[in-house]
Amino acid sequence: MGIKSYKPYTPSRRHMTGSDFSEITKTKPEKSLTVSLKKHAGRNNQGKITCRHRGGGSRRKYRLIDFKRRKDDIPATVKSIEYDPNRSANIALVSYADGAKAYIIAAEGMKVGQKVMNGEHAEVRVGNCLPMSSIPVGTLIHNVELYPGRGGQLVRSAGNSAQLMAKEGKYATLRLPSGEMRMVPINCRATIGVVGNGDHNLINIGKAGRKRHMGFRPTVRGSAMNPNDHPHGGGEGKTGIGRPGPCTPWGKPALGLKTRKKNKQSNKYIVRRRDGKALAK
Repeated sequence: MGIKSYKPYTPSRRHMTGSDFSEITKTKPEKSLTVSLKKHAGRNNQGKITCRHRGGGSRRKYRLIDFKRRKDDIPATVKSIEYDPNRSANIALVSYADGAKAYIIAAEGMKVGQKVMNGEHAEVRVGNCLPMSSIPVGTLIHNVELYPGRGGQLVRSAGNSAQLMAKEGKYATLRLPSGEMRMVPINCRATIGVVGNGDHNLINIGKAGRKRHMGFRPTVRGSAMNPNDHPHGGGEGKTGIGRPGPCTPWGKPALGLKTRKKNKQSNKYIVRRRDGKALAK
């Protein structure tokens, strides 16, 4: 994927960049693999805002992605590489030999006409999905399962990959993109290769309106509010927040406070945290 810039015929266009979509081969999604996406504007089933700064945005259809890849030993052909407005990665439409179609996350280097396969007998090749017991140590992988059969939950965004570091007994040790070292059951599945669309993080949004099209509403700094609206508010001119540390509008500590439970059950599977501290004994 390449990055394209624009002629600066307005101030917001001067630094705006976008994808040139050179990898995209089909513009309209497969109708049978899309569903309507309802807008909730950050509200729960009681109508209360539980996620602030959400609302509006362009209408989009949700593409049903096959994260499980459980159709074993049936070869599939990549029919197209498509844009997905719901994620940073591109997606690939594959057609199995028995006629079934599915969307999968497009790996870097995946081409139209390429053959992909799932299952423990598949080759160790980009786009194929195998149990980690069948993947050689040192391989770069993505779309990693945490629990067998649940489907890929880790390493799904553009340009990311995990590395299979070791296999011992019932567990495989992975190095995740964050730097965390974590053990995962060895019969969990993962897809070979790096997630495509790696230049996604280089895109400059350029203007506020483009962010609104994505469904994000404006965010106001707490220090710009009145004291009855935010603990950081009030004072004459630009003043400090007047308390030991930053906090949320409801007075809870924010920005850097550790929120993970110290006795969380899955802590025993973390060999080394992303901050470099060892956990597992």
